[in-house]
Amino acid sequence: MSDNPVEPRDGPAIGAGKLLARAAAAEVRAYRGLTVAIDDFFLPEDARLDERTRSGLSALLRGLVETVEGEVREHAVRLLHGRGESRLVVALKDPASSVLARLWQSGLLRDPDLMAELVSRVRQELMGAALPMQAPDDPERPSLINRFVQHPDRVVAAAAMAVLIAESRRRGSPDAGQFTRTDLPAELHHRLVWWVAAALRERVGEGGDALDHALSEAAQRSLAAYDEGDRLEATAMRFAAAIDAQPQELPALLVEALGDRRIVLFIALLGHALGVSYSLARDIVLDSAADRLWLALRALELAREPVAQIGYALCEADPRRDLEQFADTLEAITELRPREARDALAPLRLHPDYRGAVVALERSPAQE
Repeated sequence: MSDNPVEPRDGPAIGAGKLLARAAAAEVRAYRGLTVAIDDFFLPEDARLDERTRSGLSALLRGLVETVEGEVREHAVRLLHGRGESRLVVALKDPASSVLARLWQSGLLRDPDLMAELVSRVRQELMGAALPMQAPDDPERPSLINRFVQHPDRVVAAAAMAVLIAESRRRGSPDAGQFTRTDLPAELHHRLVWWVAAALRERVGEGGDALDHALSEAAQRSLAAYDEGDRLEATAMRFAAAIDAQPQELPALLVEALGDRRIVLFIALLGHALGVSYSLARDIVLDSAADRLWLALRALELAREPVAQIGYALCEADPRRDLEQFADTLEAITELRPREARDALAPLRLHPDYRGAVVALERSPAQE
């Protein structure tokens, strides 16, 4: 054996042309990497994802894709097996290449609607987990949602139980590595299912009509079985509508929802009271600047004490918020007249597509 560490070894050698091509590709990769690094460096702090959010987003995205992949692939395998396509069954089961990696590389996962939903969902869950626990005045008193499960009104009790079931389903799924369902809005679930089916088709390669039909049928089965109304956010909004908190009841319910660390319930109660969608109420609550939230609370005529309790809890749960700054703003918030706050929030009650069109037009270049 030679002592020369660079002496040619047995095996296929890399040709000069291939080496030159690899070197040219490396230069392009280095340039792209530098561009990304520059963009990241100049991002303002309030726009940059913190590590907790980035990690949570990565785990959520992986879990969603793997959940859909497993569901579509398993049913397609069953169909192909029943049709005698054993070769395709083996190919479809082969985990040689990652569907998630392929979708990531394709750029499809950069879909703004999908990413907006996932980032909001991660931030919502992180905030809910970080809310300070508030001991009840009466230790024997059940939590807010459990009290309503025992409500004599069957509609209210059923809505509360639906929230508990949806909470349990979402909270318990990530530990197993996959979810029992995506819990996405229907349109986003549909997109993800078809993207995964297409990626599975590409992974198998040659499969012809047999593979296409099996994957298409499996995807359609997944779509037919999906009920957007079972999402945690949807059940929370139905619960908020069922109890229909009156003005004198709402402040205590909002404060208690945060004390129970049920951020989804807090958002739903706020959204129902304001007459806006869950997604809009969530945007208002998750916005660390919180200006719209203070307007919303005053529009609902919340007094100083519940506003202070809500502000304190959210500042404790979100490191982007400044507790001292909130304390300095509290007087100005409580001095705001409810009528003025309602007038300022009036555009939020417009049809969401109309508001979206207005915002899109405002972002476009002005006509000269």
